[in-house]
Amino acid sequence: QVQLVESGGGSVQAGGSLRLSCAVSGSASDIKWIAWFRQFPGLERAGMAYIANGGGSTDYSPSVKGRFTISQDNHKSTVYLQMNNLKPGDTAMYYCAARRSSTGPGWWLFQPNNYDFWGQGTQVTVSS
Repeated sequence: QVQLVESGGGSVQAGGSLRLSCAVSGSASDIKWIAWFRQFPGLERAGMAYIANGGGSTDYSPSVKGRFTISQDNHKSTVYLQMNNLKPGDTAMYYCAARRSSTGPGWWLFQPNNYDFWGQGTQVTVSS
């Protein structure tokens, strides 16, 4: 099993920054991809960024490309999402997710049903 715990959410004004953290524990060596998703009320979770476990390949959704950066620490125990120039439209619950299958990179890594493990989420609120 793999456990994921998000932290770093909070309230910020438009134009500000936040860094989310996803602590990975358990059978982390089984994990091939880690991603950040967000969910607006009443909608399905949407992928924003993913990274190959151990570094290397990354990709971003058009809505966050150029503003958000996904990274992983050298010990591979934490994945970060640096969010800059935040907008009120970024207000959502943010989740990290992990995938065991090595297939990728590709568009399917932005789909929530392709992930095996999820964290509990952290709320981000951006005020105008």
